Amino acid sequence: MSDSSWNIVMKPVKAFIEKLTRTQKVVLLVMAGVFVGSGFLFLYMLRATTYLGDDSAACINCHIMSPYYATWSHSSHSRNATCNDCHVPHENFVRKYAFKGFDGIKHVGAFLTESERNAPEAARMSAQVIMENCIRCHTELNTELVKTGKIDFMRAEAGEGKACWDCHREIPHGGKNSLSSTPGAIVPYPESPVPEWLQKIINND
Repeated sequence: MSDSSWNIVMKPVKAFIEKLTRTQKVVLLVMAGVFVGSGFLFLYMLRATTYLGDDSAACINCHIMSPYYATWSHSSHSRNATCNDCHVPHENFVRKYAFKGFDGIKHVGAFLTESERNAPEAARMSAQVIMENCIRCHTELNTELVKTGKIDFMRAEAGEGKACWDCHREIPHGGKNSLSSTPGAIVPYPESPVPEWLQKIINND
């Protein structure tokens, strides 16, 4: 933004602030501090920084994903693939993080409104990304070794062939997952971001 554009934007803001009394300015400053502080606290409680990398443990920040993390961690895929290897695009940096951001906002919205399903299923957009990644990782296997060939998600959806999971439904999550279907799943939950003193107050209540 050029200096002239910045001045055009800031001029009415300065005029508004100059009209405020000293008390109103203090109140406005306190409100701004509370708003910004609450935003940082919200991001901290969400462990927002964990979503910037590829650590699969970030997925279990939301308890509903525990069965998927547990079944993945006991599968052969856990040795070579993280959650992001399968569930986000890899064409370029922009698409990868735009997809992660959009998907993350959708998940947060579902969690805050308590509308998440007990056994989540991939939406159409996610399913397309997953199949693209199946093809990306296994092209040599299904074109040179077993020679099954490959088709893309759009052709599978149009009925011109099968999607990867039509035959490999159990990989890597062992079929249908839910909190109730894997009650004994051992999941290494991350430590709570809630301070110990606040946990004691909550537990005493």
